[in-house]
Amino acid sequence: MNKLKYDDTTEITMAPGVSRRVLSHTPELMLVEVTFASGAVVPVHNHPHQQISYIKSGRFSFTSNGSSEEAGPGDSLAFTSNVEHGVSCLEDGVVLDCFTPAREDFL
Repeated sequence: MNKLKYDDTTEITMAPGVSRRVLSHTPELMLVEVTFASGAVVPVHNHPHQQISYIKSGRFSFTSNGSSEEAGPGDSLAFTSNVEHGVSCLEDGVVLDCFTPAREDFL
């Protein structure tokens, strides 16, 4: 078992109003907390990792393959490998992202 205390994690700024914190990881799996300020945007992008996003708080508009979906607390979204996706924050919030395999670029 690998335990990582929250106070021992590092917050990294990804974009204006967006920061991430790797909460735990193995080579095969990673859990990341992403904090958003209202109006912040993560542009459309893709990566080879599968991703599940769980909305802990706030309101968001997710875009994937040209369509948009609004999401709020308790909602989750799944993105397959290499699918284009992005997000706009409508109300300050926190998203928990799970990636497989782990994102080495986040370490």
